[in-house]
Amino acid sequence: MNRVIRCRHGLRAVAAYVRSAPGTYVWLLILFFTTVALHHMSPAFEQDFLRQRSTNIHELSQNPMRVLITSAMWIDGGRWLPYALLYTVFHASAERWLGTLRWLAVCVVAHVFATLISELALLKAIHDGMAPHSAVNTLDIGVSYALAGVMAVLTYRIAAPWRYPYLAVLLAIYAVPLATSRTFTDFGHLLGVLLGLACHPLVRGRGKAWNPKETLAALWVNVRA
Repeated sequence: MNRVIRCRHGLRAVAAYVRSAPGTYVWLLILFFTTVALHHMSPAFEQDFLRQRSTNIHELSQNPMRVLITSAMWIDGGRWLPYALLYTVFHASAERWLGTLRWLAVCVVAHVFATLISELALLKAIHDGMAPHSAVNTLDIGVSYALAGVMAVLTYRIAAPWRYPYLAVLLAIYAVPLATSRTFTDFGHLLGVLLGLACHPLVRGRGKAWNPKETLAALWVNVRA
């Protein structure tokens, strides 16, 4: 009986958490259905299908608004569970802290501007002969630029000095690939981080920053009690 009660309490806690971040979990639900749809496509059809929804140079020149929206509704690679974890840890935390509208603003800023700037950099590389002309059709879909921006804006959720190690690790995660491989997507990811940090005005008035030391002290008191 006690196990049933605990299970019900756990389910209610999960449901309350999901309701507190509706934007995150609606988006995640869309990604679930689109990922299932991808698994039912042949490899050749999938590539052509995704390329038409990609924010590559060709598609952006034809219908930028459409592809900027649709590209954020698909996951390249077809692995949904890792994103479910990342969305719960980062997106849901940011939405619960900032509110849905401010969280969505961070996502849009990071996704749109990181996409446009990185594609402009790729276009310049093509014009300068540093990339082949076929790169105008490069597949570029996914939610990673928005995720990078949200991970970055959460820096301000953490009290100093704890935020600085978090920021250092975050910058290393996204700067090292750019330094080694120098692809336009690596550039876009780092841009997403910088754009998320630039969203600092959106965090004003959102309450006291989280202090890990205070949380650990409270846990220690509960354990000893």
